[in-house]
Amino acid sequence: MRIGVCPGSFDPVTNGHIDIFSRASNMFDLVIVAVFHNPNKKPLFTMQERVEMLNMAVKDIPNIKVDSFSGLLNDYVRRQNSNFIIRGLRALSDFEYEFQRALLIKKIDPQMETIFMMTSSEYSFISSSGIKELAKFGGPISEFVPECLQDKIIKRIREKS
Repeated sequence: MRIGVCPGSFDPVTNGHIDIFSRASNMFDLVIVAVFHNPNKKPLFTMQERVEMLNMAVKDIPNIKVDSFSGLLNDYVRRQNSNFIIRGLRALSDFEYEFQRALLIKKIDPQMETIFMMTSSEYSFISSSGIKELAKFGGPISEFVPECLQDKIIKRIREKS
């Protein structure tokens, strides 16, 4: 069984993320969307909430499993019986950052492979932080996040503002 792991903070998940998950699901028998704890970020949603939101957003993609973890990514991927990391890219700046991370992981775990997937052009400008900022100022987010999550995101933004 070919298993790919797509890690991220997904705070919140966007249609760009869903695009990557969906396309990756055509390449692997199982795609594990793994929410990780990033101590450098202050998330809008708890890890448990992000897992729940992801489960709602990917419920129609049969070969996706949502999980969460903290610690080293390559250790997590190995525990999932995989050596494939899936990373979505929007722009050249994403590539530079992700390329450095991929090389570091490859150095400490030579069997690990990182697969870069370019987002579809219609989602190339969408980021979780951009969605949060747009929602904070009352902008429309309906085109950018799964419909089933829109109210939850807007409600949380209003609570925090």
